[in-house]
Amino acid sequence: MTATINPTMDLKEWLLLGVLSVLWGGAFFFVGVIVKELPPFTIVLGRISLAAMVLVCYLSISGGRLPTSPRLWGAFMLMGALNALLPYSLITWGQGHIDSGLASIFISTTPLFSVVLTHVRTSEERLTPTRLLGVLLGLGGVVILIGPEALRGVGRHALGQLAVLAAALSYACAGIYGRRFKELSPVVTSAGQVASTVVLVLPLALVWERPWTLHPSAVTWAALLGLGLLSTALAYLIFFRILAAAGATNVMLVNFLIPVSALLLGMLLLGERPGWSVFGGMACIFTGLITIDGRLLSRPPARAPYTAKPLHTASPEP
Repeated sequence: MTATINPTMDLKEWLLLGVLSVLWGGAFFFVGVIVKELPPFTIVLGRISLAAMVLVCYLSISGGRLPTSPRLWGAFMLMGALNALLPYSLITWGQGHIDSGLASIFISTTPLFSVVLTHVRTSEERLTPTRLLGVLLGLGGVVILIGPEALRGVGRHALGQLAVLAAALSYACAGIYGRRFKELSPVVTSAGQVASTVVLVLPLALVWERPWTLHPSAVTWAALLGLGLLSTALAYLIFFRILAAAGATNVMLVNFLIPVSALLLGMLLLGERPGWSVFGGMACIFTGLITIDGRLLSRPPARAPYTAKPLHTASPEP
């Protein structure tokens, strides 16, 4: 039986999208708590290990199984590096120097990089004048966020911003590379990716950071559990549910909602106070994303002229 994708989301999908935005926006909040006591690779190891256990168990319970092809596992390794190890590590390190809400706005630029990379590396989607305008608007938002202080020298704050921007670029590269897995179930791909990431990050954490010598507080442990179980494992499952029901274009609307969730959580729970430049940059980036998406700027399809049915052929709605 083939699943039918609904191009317009119903209330259930919109609610799930809202939950997903809170979960992924919450990831920036959790990292903002954890980074005060744990180093980056240890955080990534804890996050990805919890997610791997949940996703592999879910795959087994649902009747699926991981592939055995060495070539496919090599591809999983590269995907895990691009889609988890690099961006998670960069975001975690970056959030040691910038607010969680600001980090989430920088990550929302991922589609901007995706549009440019897709144009350069593939022949599937070309960079139209409208999309180019969207990219330029988004980059203008990035310039507003970084601000004129970057011209005075590259300090820790600027390096933190650049690290999160590099994470967005890594996500965009992963999106293009991940197209080779389109014949696989998304849950299989995700489970294989996170399992591979555990293998990649384990020696980095053990050799460089020696996590057994660390003594995190109960709050940090709780935040790490939330990061791994809620903002990673559960978020993946909800993402795949929306993807199957409403398609990739609709699920990408979460890019507009994540920074809002992260900003609110940072302000309410971490005491962050973003300046007007943050909101101005976010507005500019969102305008660019809307321009690239194109749905709000396109004309709705013309409706066919209405013709009244004769009374004797009309039938009630089912």
